[in-house]
Amino acid sequence: MNITVLMENTAPCHLTAEHGLSFHIQHRGHSILLDAGSSGKFADNAQKLGVDLAGVEWAALSHGHYDHADGFRRFFAENQTAPVYLRPAAGKSWFSTSQGAPRFIGIHRDIFPNPRFVVLDGLFSPMEGAWLVPETVRGGSFANREKTLLEKIGPDQFVPDDFSHEQSLVLESERGLVLFNSCSHGGIVNIVQGVLEQFGGKQVYAVLGGLHLIDPEEAYVNAVADRLAELGVERLYTGHCTSAAAFALLRERLQGRLYALTTGARIEL
Repeated sequence: MNITVLMENTAPCHLTAEHGLSFHIQHRGHSILLDAGSSGKFADNAQKLGVDLAGVEWAALSHGHYDHADGFRRFFAENQTAPVYLRPAAGKSWFSTSQGAPRFIGIHRDIFPNPRFVVLDGLFSPMEGAWLVPETVRGGSFANREKTLLEKIGPDQFVPDDFSHEQSLVLESERGLVLFNSCSHGGIVNIVQGVLEQFGGKQVYAVLGGLHLIDPEEAYVNAVADRLAELGVERLYTGHCTSAAAFALLRERLQGRLYALTTGARIEL
């Protein structure tokens, strides 16, 4: 399995960074795209990195936020055939109050709906050794502490985001399952636990994606790190919505298991 980070919040000087995330994955001879960043710039990086977007066979959207979805506008121009799999709630009106008044952070309406988007319900396998997995474990002590994400249900009416639009991409490797969850809004421990329950007897060997730890509580981050280790996660690749402060706390706890994501990174698992 070969993974190329096409977009992340950081980048070396010859590539472009933005607030967003996009992975290209070569797995068992197949070409897969997970997320497309917040603009078409991921495609410019792909060209520089030698990744052929026209050859992508299928894609997935991790959740219905613009910084993962809006780049599909460019993807649809670069690739004429690949379906993009997403959850039923992905197209709802998602908002954030992280900057004060509620602002729209969902998929912009010139992109969604689109016949290339394929809505999934339940566990789905687009190919052998690959699954798109709904989140089944919610709440509890490992729920994400994020309070600024909302769903708009009417004029000036908002309710907390329940993250029902979020899904994981799970790939089978020789060393165990590789789990991609781009923002882990439901809490990464809950997400890993849910995958383990749905794939009884298998190990989650590696986790890749953001953890949505913006203003981390040290005790919470330490508990997350310890629990991931207890669950058997041997490698954690994170960035995007994992702040530098959270990364530093995780590094202290997960010595030798933690790796930073950045645009252009190439990972072999």
